[in-house]
Amino acid sequence: MNLSKYLLIGLGVLSLHSCDDFLGNKPKGYTIPEKFEDYSKLLNSSYLMSSSNTVLAYLTDDLYRTSRGEIMNENAEGKLIEYTEFNFSGCDDHERNLYTFKHGQVLTAGNSDPLWNNAYENIYVYNAVANNILNVPDATKEQREAKYAEALVGRAFEYLNLVNIFGNHYDPKTAGTDYGVPILLSEVVGDGASYVRNTVAEVYDQIISDLKTATPLLPEVATNVYHPSQTIGYAFQARMFLYMGDYENALKNANEALKLNDELLDMKPYTTTYSTFGRIVLESNPDETFPEDVDNVENIFMRNLNGAGSGFYTAVVASEDLLETFKRHLAPDGVDMRLRLFFATDEANFTMNPSATPEKFKGYSTYAPYITQNAGFTTPEIYLIAAECEARIGSVSRALQLLDQLRDARIKNNVHYVEETDAPNRTEALRLVIDERRREFAMQGAPRLIDLKRLNREDWFRKDIVHSADGETWTLPANDLRYIMPIPQTVLDFNPDMPQYDR
Repeated sequence: MNLSKYLLIGLGVLSLHSCDDFLGNKPKGYTIPEKFEDYSKLLNSSYLMSSSNTVLAYLTDDLYRTSRGEIMNENAEGKLIEYTEFNFSGCDDHERNLYTFKHGQVLTAGNSDPLWNNAYENIYVYNAVANNILNVPDATKEQREAKYAEALVGRAFEYLNLVNIFGNHYDPKTAGTDYGVPILLSEVVGDGASYVRNTVAEVYDQIISDLKTATPLLPEVATNVYHPSQTIGYAFQARMFLYMGDYENALKNANEALKLNDELLDMKPYTTTYSTFGRIVLESNPDETFPEDVDNVENIFMRNLNGAGSGFYTAVVASEDLLETFKRHLAPDGVDMRLRLFFATDEANFTMNPSATPEKFKGYSTYAPYITQNAGFTTPEIYLIAAECEARIGSVSRALQLLDQLRDARIKNNVHYVEETDAPNRTEALRLVIDERRREFAMQGAPRLIDLKRLNREDWFRKDIVHSADGETWTLPANDLRYIMPIPQTVLDFNPDMPQYDR
């Protein structure tokens, strides 16, 4: 079977990632692998291990970019100098367009969208594996089925991200007509092909089908957290059903996932030191850094968060709205370690030199976790899904218990919630859960954006997002279509008849 070198929805030149490592002199990107080992290498590709992008945070209420001259510090001679690292003028065009809630396209002409391209490149590989691995002559039936299931989970994961970023949020009344994203299930792509923009309902149906097929075939224990185990089948469905508003099934799957893995990482023993990556260490042993990816017991399914680096870390300011969230429900001596560890307030030494003069930005907090963040699935998310569903349809007491378990691992001197005063009704319990979701996923982009899209439809939550810089203010009203990312123009150039949201 030959593969087209071009996927004509804006992907440009593609290949099966890392194929040249094991296909000898065969043209890269044209030949389907023939052996089980080859497919295993495809699924081990580093390209598949990353997802989403922090740039989506520019559409949320989590961050802020400063105005010119806003932060002034004294230099060694006592003169005032401007601190410019957070300035709005430092945004690239993509960030600027998102931050100002620009109508229409948010990418400048000729630029491709990494959110779209990376997802479809990964889907391309997952299709190649899913459609062929069951027919390879080597390996056992169980081994082939496990890799088949892994490819289905990977494909479903990409589609759940895509439909929630580029489509209207799922509503059973409109999902059958709301624009979703194209569903591609083949690795054979013909030149001159055109693509249908499937509905939100059709995309969800495909995700459900893939998960239903994959879950019983997944191994009980995965090779590592970059590969799915049976736990992911429940965790994935918990998130999916939450997004669909099916709280009964979301709770059922969250509880099943927690039976398999309910471990939480205690953040209280950690502190920060100088330098960039590796700046979070054990207070009792500075040589032991914060556990990441495979070493973090909270990671169920690991996907590195794209865009999380120097171009985002220390370039944005935490909004006052976000910082206020971290102050809620703390004892006088309470410390939320997510704020303490992942943000730098007033000053920081982002060098490898412990004696370097710290950068000073008094009155501001910048996002600086410098850890490998997981855009996949974690146990804290499952706690929060279960807590939200309990608050909506189950036991408020159980919802608070789940929140307290998570907060005990996050907050020094945590004081447990009291139902009678902190959550006297379901709406107040929901507020506590959503605040906790915001703290847990601060600055990660997609989680907050999707929460805004789904919760803005509820009267108790609805809010407008306001950004400002350099004397201008921009507002994104609740339920505005600009919450939906546009299909990139590079895609529309090949598919001019593809329907669009009027954003």
